[in-house]
Amino acid sequence: MRRLFEDAPVARLATVDPNGRPHIVPVCFALEGDILYFAVDDKPKRTADLKRLRNIASNPAVALIADHYEDDWAKLWWARIDGTARVVTDPAEAEQAIDLLARRYRQYRQARPAGPVVAVSIESLSGWSGS
Repeated sequence: MRRLFEDAPVARLATVDPNGRPHIVPVCFALEGDILYFAVDDKPKRTADLKRLRNIASNPAVALIADHYEDDWAKLWWARIDGTARVVTDPAEAEQAIDLLARRYRQYRQARPAGPVVAVSIESLSGWSGS
């Protein structure tokens, strides 16, 4: 399942707000050992006060899912990571995470994410495959 997750172009990040309401957004990510990194990038957003960051601050438990669909259902798969998220405060770790993201995404080589960077400590990985 990890290999499938690693190869996915994007994942969907699920967080929960203080009222228990779920919030899901797509994220570009990179894996390093048992840590998944994503960063706030320069794509247009309505505000810099992002709900995903507020939710992580109030409840760091997160889930990410990556999946693949084809008409041939034998090729379907999904993989989920459950973990604990934190905003990276160490500049060296943030820079290393952005380097990982830039290696993975051409767009990040052209416009490095300004951050903040989030690290998710992977606690479990589960999934399913039709094959």
